[in-house]
Amino acid sequence: MTAPLAPPRILLSGDTAVTVEFGRTIDFAANQRVLALDRALSAQPIAGVRETVPTYRSLLVHYDPELIAFDELSAKLTALAQAPPISAANDTRHWRIPVCYGGEHGIDLEPAAQKLGLAADELIRRHAAGHYQVAMIGFTPGWSYLSGLDPTLALPRHQNPRLATPAGAVSIGGVQAGIQCLAGPSGWHLLGRTPVRTYQLQRTPVFLLEPGDAIHFVPIDAKRFDELDRAAAAGEQVAERIKP
Repeated sequence: MTAPLAPPRILLSGDTAVTVEFGRTIDFAANQRVLALDRALSAQPIAGVRETVPTYRSLLVHYDPELIAFDELSAKLTALAQAPPISAANDTRHWRIPVCYGGEHGIDLEPAAQKLGLAADELIRRHAAGHYQVAMIGFTPGWSYLSGLDPTLALPRHQNPRLATPAGAVSIGGVQAGIQCLAGPSGWHLLGRTPVRTYQLQRTPVFLLEPGDAIHFVPIDAKRFDELDRAAAAGEQVAERIKP
């Protein structure tokens, strides 16, 4: 018999939101429960719930307190969180994301390889061989935090973050991997860059990737990057959606 799932912590987040917390650290199992509850709320909506925001370890639930009281909402969320999860196997989207590693597109590749005691080519091989999942979207629009990084590639972030990192940066930081959509500051190690736009305000959908999506990286050279970057700038979809 399968042991019952432990109840989550339900925490007030102001007057119109609660946080459903499954853990205190970056943990794959906790993230799976977050995504499972998010799916359950989509399949079995609770009257009064307006929006959900998944993170690594918790789900933020915005609600209308005039339509549902905190105690009632907490009880319903707890019951859903402990129910057998709705399988996502048939709904999971799989993406092949092209990445140009090293050189001007991955200025931290060589230093990171040295810190890890690896050849640059081996770092690329291990990073591209990973099976990643979008754990959450955050920090800036479209910034995709990925679970599934090879533990041998875990590397502390830079002590002094850069003030500018290019859009499309593919990087690692701690036990995480990530895809940065917009240019901005970052303390992560920049291994490469993708021409894929994970966020475009004029596109439908605005966000290409969603929590729960599976990601596979494909190394490309600088010439191919330029070709795909021009295509993406013209509005073409250069990320390939594949069948599992």
